[in-house]
Amino acid sequence: MTYCVGLKLDRGLVCMSDTRTNAGVDNISVFRKMFIWETPGERSITLMTAGNLATTQAVVSLLNERAKPAEDRGAPSILEAASMFQVAKLVGATLREVIADQSGIEGPQADSPFSATLILAGQVRGGEPRLFLIYPEGNFVEAADDTPFFQIGETKYGKPILVRAFDPRMGFEEAVKLLMLSFDSTLKANLSVGLPLDLHIYPADGFQTGLVRRIERDDAFFDSLSSGWGEALRKAFGQLPDYDLS
Repeated sequence: MTYCVGLKLDRGLVCMSDTRTNAGVDNISVFRKMFIWETPGERSITLMTAGNLATTQAVVSLLNERAKPAEDRGAPSILEAASMFQVAKLVGATLREVIADQSGIEGPQADSPFSATLILAGQVRGGEPRLFLIYPEGNFVEAADDTPFFQIGETKYGKPILVRAFDPRMGFEEAVKLLMLSFDSTLKANLSVGLPLDLHIYPADGFQTGLVRRIERDDAFFDSLSSGWGEALRKAFGQLPDYDLS
């Protein structure tokens, strides 16, 4: 399992993913689940993956192959698509192609053992920063005012704080704090999600890779935030009135 979140802010996009992949309690590995492509001055594209590891690695490998110069590939490239919508169509088609090839059946299903779900974020010059959720079938939905963030993987534990505290007007620093707390809740509740965490902050109209950082297991700020949040919750709980049993 995994956990990835993409936020769409007024200031740009923020993406965070964990790195744990496990095939049982005694077979745990670290794999990157966030991938970035760019043409500086023209576009920046971030992809986060959840699901079957062989499927997601094959999708990323194909996208890398197809990002090569035109004479070295045989398919359209996400670095040449005219808009983020067209990028989402290409990524969705690639995911559908990989799942169909691995499963040996046409028309991939969400419950396939080769299933995967993706979050796509980025901006192509001439358009706004955009955020998409891509399903195993290759279709997708786009973030909007009513749905300003997407989660994939182990979503349930980290969602409540996002729903309660997210504001598209918040700054990047506050957004990263919110994501860290969302991940902290998930880490404490599910052993299949784990540190390190990968972070990409993309400022609107940057048209190149923004701040990229890996939050390691011994990150002092993350530890402080985790313990402070736990103490704040205990204090808030204690200040609420008890239920009257009379």
